[in-house]
Amino acid sequence: MDTMPLRWGHFRVLIVASLGQVLGAGLATLVGIILPMIQLLRHAELSSLAQGAVACTSLVGIMVGSVIFGEWSDRKGYLLFFRLCPLVVLAASLLAFLADNLAGLVVGLFLMGLGIGGEYSLDSDYISEIMPRRWRLMMVGVAKASSSVGNIVVAGISFFLLSSWDDPRLWNRLLLLVSVFSLAMFLSRIRFEQSPGWLFARDRDGEAERAVQYFLGKDVEINELRNRPRRKDTPKVGWSDLFRRGNIKKVLFSGIPWACEGVGVYGIGVFLPVLILALGLESVSEAPFARIIHSVQLTTYINLFILPGFVLGLVLVNRWYHVRTQTWGFLLCAAGMALLLAAYELHWPVWIAVAGFMLFELFLNAGPHLMTFIIPPQIYSVAERGAGAGLAAAFGKLGAVVGVLFIPMLLEWGGAGLALLVTIATQLLGALITAVVGHKVLPNRGSGYRPELRHDR
Repeated sequence: MDTMPLRWGHFRVLIVASLGQVLGAGLATLVGIILPMIQLLRHAELSSLAQGAVACTSLVGIMVGSVIFGEWSDRKGYLLFFRLCPLVVLAASLLAFLADNLAGLVVGLFLMGLGIGGEYSLDSDYISEIMPRRWRLMMVGVAKASSSVGNIVVAGISFFLLSSWDDPRLWNRLLLLVSVFSLAMFLSRIRFEQSPGWLFARDRDGEAERAVQYFLGKDVEINELRNRPRRKDTPKVGWSDLFRRGNIKKVLFSGIPWACEGVGVYGIGVFLPVLILALGLESVSEAPFARIIHSVQLTTYINLFILPGFVLGLVLVNRWYHVRTQTWGFLLCAAGMALLLAAYELHWPVWIAVAGFMLFELFLNAGPHLMTFIIPPQIYSVAERGAGAGLAAAFGKLGAVVGVLFIPMLLEWGGAGLALLVTIATQLLGALITAVVGHKVLPNRGSGYRPELRHDR
């Protein structure tokens, strides 16, 4: 199992487990498209704080869902919640669609976030358990990179639909994109198996072997999975233990850059259409809805650079020192924002501003967006990983919530220029923490070293 070549079963698990990442990114893009349409129709009085609060509702749901479903799945098994989470998202999206008002949208977004948070707590576990050793880290990265598909597809379909409808009152129909996708997710998981690692950890070896052979074939021998710690042999480690055990540098290295990355990915990502409007990059049409449509079109073009960014990061994942990749990723995406700021302040041509956005997305996803996801499993042992990776993810979502909450307020206080300056500062902070602390926590072991997920105690 740990040395075999890749088979269709590996790719099946990868595809099915990655759908949550696609859906989460797609929902973030959709919120940024829907919010200006709602304001245009009936809620022009929404304060900047209220705009940010509505936009970050799903992120709060993700934070809560990842904790709740993560704990429940540890006790009841992964498969139940692997199927339940897309049903939660489906029901919530239909609720928001049928309500057709701001209150229904807020409730629906929170519940959708709950389901997506559960997805985030399960997908990497399924993938890392099934993959051969040499492909494990790469495939976990591919799962994260699949989120770019959600950004691109949702923005592109939304632009096509809005152009066809030419009516902002139909904004709630866009939520059906989430409904259709979550239904497809559920159907893909009807014929699936329990997590082999979860079964082994609970001394259910026979069931674990059958699960592995269901995924990979009857001729597969289970080797490395047998050597991983059993649940009874793995000490329970809480977040507070990470600080008491002298792991402060691990917490800083895995948490602070993830928070800085969250500001860029979600703060800029969710409000990308709004920023395009604030920067004046959309068409010169005086019709407000036409401006929104054009901003969604530009959002689609900019989002196209998310996927090449992830591809670049995956090419480098086994070739470049991860601390260096993350540091340069932060620095170069800050440079992209600086180019955008210069184009805005100096009234340079629109294509230069768009190029700044594209550079930002390219290097954000080639560096910190990918690296912050795969670094925690390398620096925390099995005994620490649940608490360590969970704390790092909590930092990341906190940064995302802060970014989404404050971007509209920054636009009100100081315009697009202030929002861009704050974004640049957070990316430079991420680069600084990575460069200073990263070398001590994750030493450079040379170009011949192939990084792996840790399975020691």
